[in-house]
Amino acid sequence: MASEATTVRVPGPDGDREVRISSPSRVLWPDAGITKLDLAEYLVTVGDAFVRANGDRPISLQRFPGGVDGEQFFSKNPPKGAPEYVRSVTVTYPSGRKHPQLVVDEPAVAVWAAQMNTVVFHPWASRAEDSDHPDQLRIDLDPQPGTDFSDTVPVAQELRKVLAEAGLTAWIKTSGNRGLHVFAPVAPEHEFLDVRHAVIAAARELERRMPDRVTTAWWKEERGRRVFVDFNQANRDRTMAGAYSPRALAHASVSTPITWDELPTADPTTFTIRTVPGRLATIGDPWRAMHDQHASIAPLLEWWERDLENGAGELPFPPDFPKMPGEPPRVQPSRAKKP
Repeated sequence: MASEATTVRVPGPDGDREVRISSPSRVLWPDAGITKLDLAEYLVTVGDAFVRANGDRPISLQRFPGGVDGEQFFSKNPPKGAPEYVRSVTVTYPSGRKHPQLVVDEPAVAVWAAQMNTVVFHPWASRAEDSDHPDQLRIDLDPQPGTDFSDTVPVAQELRKVLAEAGLTAWIKTSGNRGLHVFAPVAPEHEFLDVRHAVIAAARELERRMPDRVTTAWWKEERGRRVFVDFNQANRDRTMAGAYSPRALAHASVSTPITWDELPTADPTTFTIRTVPGRLATIGDPWRAMHDQHASIAPLLEWWERDLENGAGELPFPPDFPKMPGEPPRVQPSRAKKP
């Protein structure tokens, strides 16, 4: 029986590459009718912007062999049989274990990952050759039950002001779901823990200014109907969907960079695999110049120390992390033993 496989031509820095796509008609997004070949062609079209945003970083692949409605798993190290143009870099995980992790250097690598049913790409906040020192400060604005995307808009706008007061330039993208991701390019001078503390300092300042709209409470039972600033996304080996990465949602949404002028009227449901290529061709990449300049997180670390002196201590870490110095008990408040 003849194979259904086809090849996709992918332009890149070393010329065109032919990437084989097996089962190109396999439907990955049933509701939207989007196939594996559609995904590969999307990544070709947005390839330059995708690599600019996610390239030269350790990256995890979220793979869906049976489509977005089926089983999924994360792939961090390069799978066997990777082409010669796919490289990896050794990174250190929170446990102290070291392991090679995939790096995207050109669009063909992303298309090859799509051949393996990768839907969501999760890049680190640090560069491949200096993976211990992030060059991006990332803040995830996560609307809680009872809130929605519209509630994140004024929060993001105020966060932009907070970061500007600390000397940082904020860039924004949709998460591809209900939230927003705010990034700031920073000098790769500090380890992940310091960057996490800088994020917490910004989050606490934002919470002080908007206490009825913003929360830094790690435990869901304490968040209420507010936007949660997920500070733990700044930890080592914690990632979010990269810019221009598709999401595993029914309408095939894309985590899409936007301008601050667009934010007040942005509708994240309109940014999909089918629409983002045309948007990119029309308005260009809003994140093109993001890394032209990098700022110091020193002012935010001064805020962190100030808050410590005023009694605001360390916040909880994810449950799979080793116990960290100064961390409060990892127990849900309603289940904690009462004094």
